[in-house]
Amino acid sequence: MRRRTAALAVPLLLAACASVRPPQDQLSGRLSVKVDATAKQPSRSLSASFDLRGDARRGELSLTTPLGTTLARAQWQPGEARLTTSRGESHHGDLTALAEATFGERIPLGALFDWLRGRPWNQAASHALGTQRGFEQLGWIVDLARYDEGWVVASRATAPAVTLRAKIDLPS
Repeated sequence: MRRRTAALAVPLLLAACASVRPPQDQLSGRLSVKVDATAKQPSRSLSASFDLRGDARRGELSLTTPLGTTLARAQWQPGEARLTTSRGESHHGDLTALAEATFGERIPLGALFDWLRGRPWNQAASHALGTQRGFEQLGWIVDLARYDEGWVVASRATAPAVTLRAKIDLPS
């Protein structure tokens, strides 16, 4: 009886030790956003670690420093997006309005969920980039040349130019 119990326990213990892939609705890694200067605004940039949970409809995004200090936390659900920073809390109608209030630019955060997973957003038309791995969507070029290494680069050329780089933590 003991041997049979031990024989059954070994596969369970090995399974418990195996690395678990994060859920489909969760991504983490490092993110940088750079907005070029204009005649009215200086350039702006942000670099942080990120933890993204949920989807474009409902979710949460936390941005932290390398030392673990929370820079910002965004939470959203239909009809509301809330941003909490050290300066307080602000409320917005949706993710696009939240991005515009935060960065001063319209960054398609709803599409970003799919872009970080290496695919176009299904709510807007997209075009493949020919010989280059990636696509164009919503006026942005999403470069997936190093996606296998966890890199996604999205850039918008119209002024002011915006570049978003993400290095996604890959499961071990």
